[in-house]
Amino acid sequence: MMDNETSTRKQDEKARRRGLIIAASCTAFIFGMVGAAYASVPLYELFCQVTGYGGTTQRAEANELQVSDKTIEVRFDGNTAKGLPWTFRPNDRSITVRLGETSETSYQVVNNSDRPITGQALYNVTPDAAGIYFNKIACFCFNEQTLQPGESVEMPITFFVDPEVLDAEELQGGYAITLSYTFFPVDDPDEVVNAAQSESSDLAEGAL
Repeated sequence: MMDNETSTRKQDEKARRRGLIIAASCTAFIFGMVGAAYASVPLYELFCQVTGYGGTTQRAEANELQVSDKTIEVRFDGNTAKGLPWTFRPNDRSITVRLGETSETSYQVVNNSDRPITGQALYNVTPDAAGIYFNKIACFCFNEQTLQPGESVEMPITFFVDPEVLDAEELQGGYAITLSYTFFPVDDPDEVVNAAQSESSDLAEGAL
């Protein structure tokens, strides 16, 4: 009788330990998923910056490339997210630049509201494969921008296109590069994070 009771207690103890292990594993998994969710945006952005994936441009401190005789057309596009009362447009719809040459252009932005608003610009280039060859030395998109009520600001960009773009098989056959920006309000910083996550999801779905 005692042996049966001892055996039952041991089985109950094993079952309890197994339950604790399963519960601990589930908890660790949940915390891991939460951590991954918070890290997904900066990790995705880092991945895009390194690889040019999704048309993400590169950031450079200076331009040390040799200027080529070859030229390329660069087009510019500007948008604002729903709910941001700004007018945002490029001063040049397109310019032709020599590969390897440092070039400049600018955007004009106006705060049409009666209150200060801070915005952050997300950006990409098309074709997507051109992202790794498009380098920005200076850009308003590197930082948040705050405009006072009715304020109008000219926002410059300094950039160059690596001549190696001509060697990319996926970019053969003649093309133009389009640099596109979308400003999002950051009164609530989660709005920009959500926008980045949405863009990440769209790109991931497109890759499937």
